[in-house]
Amino acid sequence: MRRCCDMKGFLSFQVLRLIGNKPMSGEELRCELEKRRGSKPSPGTIYPVLKSLAENGWIKTRDSGKEKKYQLTLAGRKELNDATGRFISIFCDMGEDFKRAK
Repeated sequence: MRRCCDMKGFLSFQVLRLIGNKPMSGEELRCELEKRRGSKPSPGTIYPVLKSLAENGWIKTRDSGKEKKYQLTLAGRKELNDATGRFISIFCDMGEDFKRAK
């Protein structure tokens, strides 16, 4: 099975974390990512990520009337927990490294 967050890129990880907090539409995800990253990903960037996450069984869609929202599945929750653990194990000491570099 493909891993969501192999740490080669963080967009899938960020999307999974955001959806893990609450179901979100593609546009809500784009706006939230803009707040965090400083630039809004295009639909051509975000929707392939959502498709890949859905194909892996980590998210599913919920039709809330006027817009489609994405939410985690049980497998998605497990992948998010595993990916967060990998992220922490790789980057947990970066704060200290950053302080020393200043």
